Amino acid sequence: MNRRTFLVTSGMALAGAHRFQAAEPASETPIRAVVIGHTGRGDYGHGLDLIFSGRPGITLVGVADPDPIGREKAAARLRAPQAYADYREMLEKERPHLVSVAMRHADQHAEIGMACLGAGAHLYLEKPIARDAAEADGLVAEAASRHRRIAVAHTMRMMPQIVRLRQAVSDGLIGELRELRAWGKQDHRAGGEDMMVLGSHLFDLMRLFAGDPVSVSAQVLDKGRNITRSSRRQVKDNVGWVAGDQVAAEFEFRGGIRGSFISDSRLREAVGHWGVLLTGSRGAARILCDLAPNVLVQATTGWSKAGRVDTWKPLDPSLIASAPEHNLGPVGDWLEAIRVGREPECSGRNAAWAVEMVMGVYASAMGDLRLRFPLTNRAHTLGEA
Repeated sequence: MNRRTFLVTSGMALAGAHRFQAAEPASETPIRAVVIGHTGRGDYGHGLDLIFSGRPGITLVGVADPDPIGREKAAARLRAPQAYADYREMLEKERPHLVSVAMRHADQHAEIGMACLGAGAHLYLEKPIARDAAEADGLVAEAASRHRRIAVAHTMRMMPQIVRLRQAVSDGLIGELRELRAWGKQDHRAGGEDMMVLGSHLFDLMRLFAGDPVSVSAQVLDKGRNITRSSRRQVKDNVGWVAGDQVAAEFEFRGGIRGSFISDSRLREAVGHWGVLLTGSRGAARILCDLAPNVLVQATTGWSKAGRVDTWKPLDPSLIASAPEHNLGPVGDWLEAIRVGREPECSGRNAAWAVEMVMGVYASAMGDLRLRFPLTNRAHTLGEA
């Protein structure tokens, strides 16, 4: 990556050029990057502290962590020349161009993200982007106004298997897509926690294949009863208010495509691996979600008097008619998006939609009604007085 080209064009929006608000370095100066975490409350996401390692032209100049023990360990692990207890001090002194906000705790994402954008930095953020639609709106709008690029770690959409499946579906592998069925991990977090922590990945994948949702109708139960505001609780990752131990949501997408999301611990053994089933007019494919997701394609004997036999086999690359575009990976794509002035694939807008779908489920369940997107009320239904 040409450093000078990166620095000059990274602030470019589609409508024109805008320089970094942070002081632009001389051409021989590397791009400055920092990491913000909070080991006193957990880890640094899934390796989000390491996203700048080994990238030519980018120099890590600092790490911030309010926990002294964690800060010392992080600084040593990252070989960061400076370590700060307060991320605000780091932003002011280091004037970074790139920031990785690595903590998983969404209660800090909006405040820290706004500070990073205000300092003129582009932002890579652990998911979920925020606790509710209003906070997500704020981050996306602030980034747009400052011509910064937000990428969020909904990385599954850029994993090689998913990229291949997306191309195969586009090529007609399963015919016309008609239905998506998603199941959460359905472990001890089944219900609202599962929906926000892992379901946000699934909602992002559903939109990847079906586009923006049109409406949602949902039921969320807590010990067999419809949730109320008193059902709300906070969880370890502090992703905002969650509620319920059972979620059943139905989404409508354009073109009459239907989608569903289920999280119910009683279904864990029968459903198996969490993920998404895509059903088309001529076949089906299933995504088994993980840090490196797997994709299986259905082969069937069809129905007869003797029944039907279905087998699931890994996606065969030879079934893909046209090769997918070169995959830069989530971080590489973010950096490329900054350079050329486009939205990254794992964009803040995409991440905001995942949160909005979660909020839609709660709002529908609480109001016992079908809601259309985009939601009129952007606040968290469980958080209102």
